[in-house]
Amino acid sequence: MEIKAQADTPFGATVEGFDHTTATPEDVKALKETVYTRKIAILKGQDLTPGQYLGLGRLLGRPEVYYEPMYKHPEYEEIFVSSNVPKDGKQIGVPKTGKFWHADYQFMPDPFGLTLIYPQVIPQKNRGTYYIDMGRAYERLPQDLKDELVGVRGRHSVRKYFKIRPSDVYRPISEIIAEVEEHTPPVTQPLTFKHPMTGETVLYISEGFTIGLEDADGKPLESDLLQRLFEATGQLDDTFTHENIHLVTPEQGDLLVWDNRSLIHRALHTTTPEPVVSFRVTVHDERKLYDGLTA
Repeated sequence: MEIKAQADTPFGATVEGFDHTTATPEDVKALKETVYTRKIAILKGQDLTPGQYLGLGRLLGRPEVYYEPMYKHPEYEEIFVSSNVPKDGKQIGVPKTGKFWHADYQFMPDPFGLTLIYPQVIPQKNRGTYYIDMGRAYERLPQDLKDELVGVRGRHSVRKYFKIRPSDVYRPISEIIAEVEEHTPPVTQPLTFKHPMTGETVLYISEGFTIGLEDADGKPLESDLLQRLFEATGQLDDTFTHENIHLVTPEQGDLLVWDNRSLIHRALHTTTPEPVVSFRVTVHDERKLYDGLTA
């Protein structure tokens, strides 16, 4: 196994020769340390069945099953499917997922540490995923803005980008929203926390899931602080030229493993979509999102 840091971006690494069926404990440790320190590792030359892919995920931690059934792979419920390509005349998974800034499962009480993406069908044009390293983004904030974050908590919810299910057709939108609030009520997490593996301070917000801020007593903050943070970190830049934003464009055979604590991401979709299929496995590693999380 050979690991190389990507020289043209402030984060990222490529990994050649990783075979999960023969990987030693030292190989797995080195891979995970690469993900924590370089934030994303691109495993090259992977040719895996869905079962083998899930096996690789289990090598890194405990897979999380997504709570909405329509996203699940028909044979392996732990695999989340994003696809606009029907199979045998049936829709498998959900198309056009993730076209907004977010960290996976940020709206749930116990978010996981690692995300694995394994592209199956890759568009020829305008492909890839945008990323922002929220540890680096925090470090780049001016000190007076950092000072405003002390003791503040973020409130996160899926309601803004919840996808309507086939079973929701003809249902009142108010009824659907009420059901979303019941099944996935908003959660609060510290606005910043120390990464349990690296000690880095991470700013834990996203335009997609963070809906408000609270003070240390749980009272809503009526200020423009959240919008200023979105602006400062690059999440409001529709040109995607902000210095914090980096585009990763996978090739066939690539398998991406990234730090779901540190990175937020946004899928690149176009107005003239091409066939695209991607499998996702998300896993809990040895630690909670941050030390002190009780979920």
